[in-house]
Amino acid sequence: MGKGIGKSLPVRSSSTVEGEVSSLSSRVLDMFKVKGKVTEPGPYTSSCTDSGQKGVWVRHPWSMYGIDNSKLGEGFSNLKKSLPGDGWKIVKDGDDGSRNKNPEILAVHQETNSQLEVRWLKGIDGNTPLLDVTVYSQCFQKAD
Repeated sequence: MGKGIGKSLPVRSSSTVEGEVSSLSSRVLDMFKVKGKVTEPGPYTSSCTDSGQKGVWVRHPWSMYGIDNSKLGEGFSNLKKSLPGDGWKIVKDGDDGSRNKNPEILAVHQETNSQLEVRWLKGIDGNTPLLDVTVYSQCFQKAD
């Protein structure tokens, strides 16, 4: 490869990466240590581009809702404390830049390079308060 060109995307099995993202996502749910309703859809694969290279990534978006803001805040705080002990490096801990200044955590799993985005939507705008979570893999080329 020439100078300035990134290394090629890793080649991985989609089912392996889906299992990895699903497992990480379940562990994130456990780290909240509060019980609420959780949306159902599981991980899915979609297209991505990294350094001009086309590939796929596995994304697992879900939300926790149906509990009040004090419980959601407790869950958000529990997650923040638990992430480093589970191999995550928090790269952002602040507000999401929106008008509502929703608290947000962005983290990278050190072993898998998967990423985590969590926003605490407090429902200030009249919507249902919830924790909005997305775990996603790095961009990769399918081996299967």
